[in-house]
Formats: sequence, C-alpha cells, structure tokens
Amino acid sequence: MMRRGASVIHLHPATGCVPVACRDCGVYRLCVPLGLDQEEMSLLDHIVKRKQTIRRGQIMFKAGQALDYIYAIRSGSAKTYLTTGDGRVQITGLHVPGELLGLSAIDSKRYSCEAMALETTSVCEISVERLEAVADRIPAVHYQMLRIMSNQLCDNEHLMMLLGKHSSEERLAAFLLGLSRRFAARNYSATQFNFSMSRGDIGNYLGMAEETVCRVLSRLQDLGLICVQRRQVAVLDLEALRDLANERVVTRALVPALVRSSA
Repeated sequence: MMRRGASVIHLHPATGCVPVACRDCGVYRLCVPLGLDQEEMSLLDHIVKRKQTIRRGQIMFKAGQALDYIYAIRSGSAKTYLTTGDGRVQITGLHVPGELLGLSAIDSKRYSCEAMALETTSVCEISVERLEAVADRIPAVHYQMLRIMSNQLCDNEHLMMLLGKHSSEERLAAFLLGLSRRFAARNYSATQFNFSMSRGDIGNYLGMAEETVCRVLSRLQDLGLICVQRRQVAVLDLEALRDLANERVVTRALVPALVRSSA
C-alpha cells in the first residue's frame, strides 16, 4: 500500500504496484482517441490477451526470435538490451506501465533486442498477426501505430543528443525528471518513486560508470535536490533539478525509465 497525496493506493497483489489504468496504456492509444465505433472496438479487443504475469528476471523475448506479440506493461517494469559478440551488454530501453515492447520488430518480424522483467510484471500480450489484420481493416489504427513509433524515434534522438553533449550531472538530472513526468502522466507520484534496476544498469543506460551514478546521486542529495534511501528516491526540488538538467534543451530524453525496487 502507498499514498498518493491524501489517498491510500492499494498495490497489485502480484507485482506490488498500482496497475496502469487502461486509458494510460499504449494499447488504449491505438483505439479510443480515434473515435472507433463499438464494432471496431470489439475487433481490437480480440487481439489483446490480458493479464499475463512475468516473473522477475524472466526473459520476455530474445533477439532474433520470431515476432508473435507486442507487450503492453500493466504493472512492473522491464529493460531491453543488446549483447555484443564478446558478451558485453548495452541497455537500450527502460520501460514502465503503459509502454509497448516489441514495436521495432514489426519490419523484420523478429525481435531486435532482448527484454527482461525487472520485477514481477503484469503485461497484456497483443497478437501481431491479428493487430496487422485489424490495422488493414481500420486505417486509423495503422496511423496511430505510426504515431507511437514516431514518438519512440524522437525519444531515441533526444537520448543520443543528451549522451553526446551533456555532463554526468545533467544526464542523471534529466533521467530523474523523465521518471517524474512519466509517473505523473500515469497518475503515480511525480516526486517519490523507486528504481527497479541496479546502479550499474542505470549507468549502462546513461553511459556512466556505476561509481559515477552513486557519486552524482550523493551530490544531488547533498544539494538538497533529492533524498535517496536505498532504491527509493524523493525529488525535493523539481525546479532546481530542471535548471541542472538544462531542460530548455533536454526535453523528453530518457523518459523510458524504472519503477519499484530490485535486490
């Protein structure tokens, strides 16, 4: 159980967090904003297999595996990553409730990366075969899919700019602000949240050493911008964090992020 403002929020019994409301989910964005009629909505409903539970550490899909489903996270979190030929890992995405996983595989029909649940995670599975059939019948669904993928491309562009042009402090400040915005958009707390990855994984994603992540978090805490207790982070001064992140330049970068805690 957690508090959101003055209200008591009951957590999902399996995942330990509040499931994202359907209206905040990526699948919902495929249909409701487009004014589809009841028959069309019923067609879309047939492509969704709801409430699959993925255990912490379980692989959702692997690079090169045939594309069967797109996954929409209801609660929990996941990371996507690539493994090089010499065994090194590069994290490519951090995903929270409402995010869609697997869209990059639509062209080749094979997943381009690996996805792992960072905690017990509840997902909706969307049949790609059925989704494509519905998109052919309802052009508005196809257009909305293009918009979602376009947003992801924009986020990747901002991330590349941030990693290439900004200091460690600016990167981590932008990362925390991305968390704040993402959670606020899904009716979670904008100022209190938990990391679901290790400091090493966060550093991998931000292009920083694990020691640098720890040092910058300590510095931000000393400045009174945040309060860190193990995996839990409280943002104490959003405006100062925005100044540090130079938010007039860094906008939506690093929005895909983490929730809850992991050992």
